[in-house]
Amino acid sequence: MGQAGRSEVRTRLRVFGRPTLVGMPLRFDYVIVGAGFAGSVLAERLSSQRGKTCLIVERRNHIGGNAYDSHDPAGVLLHRYGPHYFRTNSDRIVEYLGQFTDWHPVEYKILSWTEGRFWQFPINLNTYEQLVGHPATTEEMETALAKWRVPIAQPQNSEEVIVSQVGTVLYEKFFKQYTRKQWRRDPKDLDASVCGRIPVRTNRDDRYLSEKFQALPRYGYTRMFERMLAHPKIKILLQADYREVLPHVEYGHLIYTGPIDEYFDCCFGPLPYRSLRFESETLAQEYFQPVMQVNYPNDHEFTRIVEIKHATGQKLPVTTIVREYPQDYTAGREPYYPIPAADAQALYRRYAERAASEKGVSFVGRLATYRYYNMDQIVGMALAEFEKLPG
Repeated sequence: MGQAGRSEVRTRLRVFGRPTLVGMPLRFDYVIVGAGFAGSVLAERLSSQRGKTCLIVERRNHIGGNAYDSHDPAGVLLHRYGPHYFRTNSDRIVEYLGQFTDWHPVEYKILSWTEGRFWQFPINLNTYEQLVGHPATTEEMETALAKWRVPIAQPQNSEEVIVSQVGTVLYEKFFKQYTRKQWRRDPKDLDASVCGRIPVRTNRDDRYLSEKFQALPRYGYTRMFERMLAHPKIKILLQADYREVLPHVEYGHLIYTGPIDEYFDCCFGPLPYRSLRFESETLAQEYFQPVMQVNYPNDHEFTRIVEIKHATGQKLPVTTIVREYPQDYTAGREPYYPIPAADAQALYRRYAERAASEKGVSFVGRLATYRYYNMDQIVGMALAEFEKLPG
């Protein structure tokens, strides 16, 4: 291990941008690749509960992963990698994260814009009334859906899972083209879980999500991560490639939360992902749209406009909206979504088999396990992994 290499790593080590002591030892119990939910939860648990030293290596210039938020020049707090609507049914996870943040309760509301008007979404009794043009009851809606449904006993893909619930008219109005834009695949070529996670209700519950706990960190995700990672046994190296760092540090165990195919140099070929592009616009008005998110299933190249101020509760005379454009994943873009399709899963299983035989390395998180998870699921995964780790 060269002295020059050690010196360079020492001088670049940061805790939220502040240089550490130059003489800090370069021996850690754990090196953790990635400062998102998975890596941060594990670093916090290992340091606070077991007294372990952790070095987090993050290629971006900030902590928090895709949940990172910050204020734009107008003072609007933005979710920089798309909206992150925290929700969970787990009291344990709320209690754990509650150590690092107070909560701002939110009922996430969205609408869908198509055929020149706003529609209630997810589909509920209000949506049905808009469709039929008169006041209705739950019983009437249930009777109509029973007539419209395509009888499919065991839906195998995202098209089948929706038409088996609401029929083809509502499927084509709200789901078909939106899914094609988002994934660049036909819904019948995607796993049933993609569209199946969107609720269909026959009452007037118009919440986007159904979990019993729905809230945002009161002062933002970044503030929560800062508190989570404030333990003196945690050190953070930002804007760094872990491959360049590992030769210059000694460590006992590696925790990897990045793309699993990249860890193995894409030896079986690259896994497919979808990426996103965000276009923000600040407007001199308090609000632009009636709710925090409006979907555009059939109009425009973007899939949705998000005005997160509705959810954060900020009171400002201006607002910032963000248009979200799905795009292909290529070098230099962020791998946001693993593709939930049979061919992608077959390729992933080859990497998973190799990962299972990798000694001294734990693969944790969305990218490392090639599966889309909600935030609470990632926290739960990390807490479970903590119990398995040596020491």
